[in-house]
Amino acid sequence: MTTSITFVRHGITDHNIENRAQGHTQNPLNETGRAQAARVARRLAQESWDVFISSDLRRARETAEIIASEIGKPVDFYDERLREMDRGLIADTIEEERVQRWGERWHELDMKQETDEMMRARGRSFVEDIWKRFEGKKILVVTHGYFLGQTLKELMCDESTGVKLRNTSLTTISLDGPAWKYSLYDCIKHLDE
Repeated sequence: MTTSITFVRHGITDHNIENRAQGHTQNPLNETGRAQAARVARRLAQESWDVFISSDLRRARETAEIIASEIGKPVDFYDERLREMDRGLIADTIEEERVQRWGERWHELDMKQETDEMMRARGRSFVEDIWKRFEGKKILVVTHGYFLGQTLKELMCDESTGVKLRNTSLTTISLDGPAWKYSLYDCIKHLDE
């Protein structure tokens, strides 16, 4: 059996709507995010899953818990490698607040943020580790949008992929010889039903 990993981006939060830097903050889903998670959960319940992993950050955990109750399988473990980009000093701020605190050119300062390269290495490490540990299994993973986008850019060797992945979208990857491939990408048909 072919190993596959299906990634779910967590449901929407008020921070998403406000364009607030979430990073490692423990902010919850909002009402819409919980409804999105319930819809994706119903969709995922149509399939069986061997392994279920989630980011440990609250918005991902909440999404995973809603999914777990619908698919009848608990989260096997929470993995810090699945966390969103560490936003450092700008965590929990919006652009206007950053400009007020550090000036118009705040982005030129060292804000102690995780780099894209660091995230890509973290994402590749997670995928390769899980791939080896659960060979031949169908793996479900709840994570975060920007982190997932950077991971996909790294795996697919394609800078045009992994852009603006939507909340509760599903993306499934598998290894086809030496290269990763998509069998599903940023799919939100469950939100249209």
